Amino acid sequence: MRGVEFHTGLADPLGFACRLLRKAQRQGHRMVVTAPSERLAELDSLLWTFEALAFVPHVRVVSLANAALVRTPVWLCEQVPKGEVPAILVNLGAAAPADPARFERLIEIVSHQPEEAQAGRERWRAYKAQGLTITHHPAEDVG
Repeated sequence: MRGVEFHTGLADPLGFACRLLRKAQRQGHRMVVTAPSERLAELDSLLWTFEALAFVPHVRVVSLANAALVRTPVWLCEQVPKGEVPAILVNLGAAAPADPARFERLIEIVSHQPEEAQAGRERWRAYKAQGLTITHHPAEDVG
């Protein structure tokens, strides 16, 4: 694992996630996105509409038995599924994964909202306690 990347202080974390997922998908990467159910529903909708002429192929994962998963680059999950999953994890506020080292890359997207910033700090401390290297990318538009 390369470590954990934190993108913090974001005014529009879902918009940021859409742009990140679009870029990664265009580069041929496959990703698991974890978030609470309501946030996943918002992201699911935005991935269809955030850009007029673009679409990021994605699927809400309920079971790893879904044959579409093999062909779909972005998996939306409330928590990391057990079993074989894509090598990149993007977290939008779900709990830190139990085994972050199973991913090649882990990206945390954290809003500027106080409750979400605090939850992000707790995940940061958990990763640090596991000895993972953390790279911080604070939002430039905060001020």
